[in-house]
Amino acid sequence: MAANPASRHRFIGALVAAAMAFFAGIGVGGETSRKLTFVPNDKGEYTFDTGVLRGTLRQGGKSQGLSSVTYVPTGARLDRSMGILSYYRVFTTNKRYGVGAWDWPSTAKLLPDGAAQVTWPEAADRPFEMTALYRWKDPQTIDVETTVTAHQDVSKFESFLASYFEAAFPTPCVYVQESPEAQGKPSLLPAKKTYGDWQMFPRDKQVVPIIRDGRWGLEPNPVSWTIMPHLAAPIGLRRGTPGGLAAVLMAPPEDCFAVATPYEGESHYSLYIALFGRDLKAGETAKARTRLVIATGISDEQAITLYQQYLKELSTKAPSDNTTSAR
Repeated sequence: MAANPASRHRFIGALVAAAMAFFAGIGVGGETSRKLTFVPNDKGEYTFDTGVLRGTLRQGGKSQGLSSVTYVPTGARLDRSMGILSYYRVFTTNKRYGVGAWDWPSTAKLLPDGAAQVTWPEAADRPFEMTALYRWKDPQTIDVETTVTAHQDVSKFESFLASYFEAAFPTPCVYVQESPEAQGKPSLLPAKKTYGDWQMFPRDKQVVPIIRDGRWGLEPNPVSWTIMPHLAAPIGLRRGTPGGLAAVLMAPPEDCFAVATPYEGESHYSLYIALFGRDLKAGETAKARTRLVIATGISDEQAITLYQQYLKELSTKAPSDNTTSAR
């Protein structure tokens, strides 16, 4: 039976509209979604190219963070040493678990949404399991969720998350409640050498005993921290020239008990965030969240605004997203 010409035209028009919508989705939403994923390879690595940042997670299949990170618009290399958002020292009260988590055996898998999950299982000398979930928020923003499940009671558990940047990021700053360089007002305080070689910014006076309980005096590579002004919020950043690239690291105050850094220009060019800082009972699971933003021309005020937006975003999520439970 012959088709009605008007019906045929409507049908063809609908097909054209559907095709246009499909390809628009690939070019905009679909392409963006594709870029915000990790891609596994046969080396045990997970590569990424967001259009702004390109690099590798678990380079060489090792328990390491983001390596060979390039800022795509300029081709500038951003990381050095053990990479960015790399799990380093793990402590409980006056106890250190090996040299660093990057030496522990781990497994990894790609999740359906393109995030990568790394797992460090319990071991004879580690009475806990730890996982890290790396997920891109947008082309210049990555979120990391750290989960620990204790298999016996542990005291003041700490996961010390490390980021090592290239020399293009010589100036570290931390957001403090009472800045000696801002008439005692909240401000991002530059970590000048006059304050000490290694500077630790605690959340409040209640967490200082954790920092000083002996964990940092253990070999290898003990560190003597200068205790700096209390945090106004867990925000640390590194930047180079004004208007140039900046790396902004942040966490919710309940998840992070200190931010640390060496002085401006010191050769590690590092920034650290101390997660958890709390007791865990056997069978208890706890989570801590972290965000890193890489962008150009971020002022101090804009860094703080980014943090406020981050907290607002977290507040809209279901309470179960950061619960602590017993198994």
